[in-house]
Amino acid sequence: MNVMPPAHPAHVLAVSLDAKHRFSKQVVSEIQLRADWGVEGDAHAGTTVQHRSRKRWRPTLPNLRQVHLLHAELHDEFAAAGYSVAPGQLGENITTRGLDLLALPTGTVLRLGAATIEVTGLRNPCVQIDRFEPGLLAQTLGEAPDGSVIRKTGVMGVVLTDGRVRAGDEIVVELPAGERRPLAPV
Repeated sequence: MNVMPPAHPAHVLAVSLDAKHRFSKQVVSEIQLRADWGVEGDAHAGTTVQHRSRKRWRPTLPNLRQVHLLHAELHDEFAAAGYSVAPGQLGENITTRGLDLLALPTGTVLRLGAATIEVTGLRNPCVQIDRFEPGLLAQTLGEAPDGSVIRKTGVMGVVLTDGRVRAGDEIVVELPAGERRPLAPV
């Protein structure tokens, strides 16, 4: 793996979890990541799919969405458009600052303290975002120069190595070897 030197120090801005299947998660002082499981105490942790709509459809699928990471720069975009969204409110477990999550290829490994997460794909924005705040869903989508849809609601990952994650932890990015596969919704 190649280690990508940071242009700006990437770090964890906030960590969040919720034991119930609610849209927003509560900001906490730290979270414990468990390999092949996710965030200890979070409703979306598990080896098989835990998101309710997906669980009804195919309950035995592997859980590629154990951890949701969202870049705080999206919160800045929301604020510029007149919306107020705080860490955890879009359901993310880890809010980052200084890292372009959407530009990472599939298979990127993120080291946060002792924990490691492998990026599996994009979070697909859904109608729940408009239920949280009307009109916000449109702010989570963009258009690339080729006309394709840009999904801005962060990335999903699986936990490779146990560890605690806290606000202020540095994020080290390890790019996968070989051909870079762009992120797709998972």
